[in-house]
Amino acid sequence: MFFQPFIHYSSLKKTTFVVTIKLNDMTAERPMTLQEYAMRFGTYMGLFWIFKFIFLPIGFSIPLLQLLFILMTLFVPVLGYIYARRYRNQHHEGYLSFTQAFSFCFLMYLFASILTALAHYVYFRFIDQGYLLNTYLDQLENIKNSVSGDMKISVEQLISSFDVISSLTPLQLTFQLLSQNFFYGILLSIPTGLLVMKKKN
Repeated sequence: MFFQPFIHYSSLKKTTFVVTIKLNDMTAERPMTLQEYAMRFGTYMGLFWIFKFIFLPIGFSIPLLQLLFILMTLFVPVLGYIYARRYRNQHHEGYLSFTQAFSFCFLMYLFASILTALAHYVYFRFIDQGYLLNTYLDQLENIKNSVSGDMKISVEQLISSFDVISSLTPLQLTFQLLSQNFFYGILLSIPTGLLVMKKKN
């Protein structure tokens, strides 16, 4: 009778230890969800967007870098397709429904937009000091002076739009760009989802 409590305690401790080990194994073996993969690839996409954005202000001084920025922007849908296809083939057994493909692409672009928005805010709040928009306005003024007719009216409308944008605070401008990227992400997710979708054999 004296040793009985000790035996029960030892057995309980051993059982608890075994259960803990099994729970840890189950946690370690838990597969990543679609949202987690979208966050991972969205981070890659966001870093790509931030990297190409660096070339935008520098491109006003070095035109070749501005061309590189445009080419990298055009490459975004291709990169989105590559990431979605990689997710399908490497992490989803080679098949995806349209709903799954669209959801992955949508979330990937959403996470990329959020990450890029952080970089945009830092740039416009601490670095830009109005340089980007003022440079655009100067270029548009030069174009306006060299054209006439309907083209001149179109340029004047662009100048008015940039005047409105230049009055925004860095935070407002960041949300404007975030909304824009969010909208483009939805548009890109539809054709990409159609291209990536593949029925299970």
